[in-house]
Amino acid sequence: MTRLLIVDDDPHLLRALTIALTARGYQTSPAPDATTALQAAATAAPDLAVIDLGLPDLDGISIVESLRGWSTAPIIVLSARHDETAKINALDAGADDYVTKPFGMGELLARIRAALRRATPADEQPVITTAAFTVDLAAKRVTTPAGETRLTPTEWHLLEILVRHPGRLITQRQLLHEVWGPRYEKETNYLRVHLANLRRKLEPEPSQPRYLITEPGIGYRFTPDTPA
Repeated sequence: MTRLLIVDDDPHLLRALTIALTARGYQTSPAPDATTALQAAATAAPDLAVIDLGLPDLDGISIVESLRGWSTAPIIVLSARHDETAKINALDAGADDYVTKPFGMGELLARIRAALRRATPADEQPVITTAAFTVDLAAKRVTTPAGETRLTPTEWHLLEILVRHPGRLITQRQLLHEVWGPRYEKETNYLRVHLANLRRKLEPEPSQPRYLITEPGIGYRFTPDTPA
């Protein structure tokens, strides 16, 4: 049974989440604070964690960082904070996704299902195929219905990072650090230019991207086609 660690200091929300997730067949470990959460995770490693940022003893980011020290389980952050900095810090600390309060239970459940799907071990798939383009990671080749598309080394590096993490939000700082190095973590204009070029080469409608999605002020994600 899939084990979920649920961390929130609101007793009503914690109870509602526990009931909803248990009813859907998940085994839940509810925790009202960071100390209880870390003890629960140490006792039984979760397959996924849902963590509120605003906790009475420690900030939720501390739990994210602690879990990331030994676990690759997906982490979804819950946040009543609407400022981008808090979300970026959580994602950079190792969270995989975030949901801003108030939220619909259906949305959270869908994000949990998606995160668990992405975390399920699978055979290495060196070829990523969409209706608009195909990325061959092994051959470092991108093709569209019009034929092979030439990318610059920087464009390829950005695309490779995104397609290797389908559906996952990759922050601007993560991309800049990975592609250009730590001294360029504030040069967000680099990303705007190169992502615009990638969309022009790969998206059917570059002005309305379907696959290379911007989360304004936070980062980017690759959204693959939904299976029929």
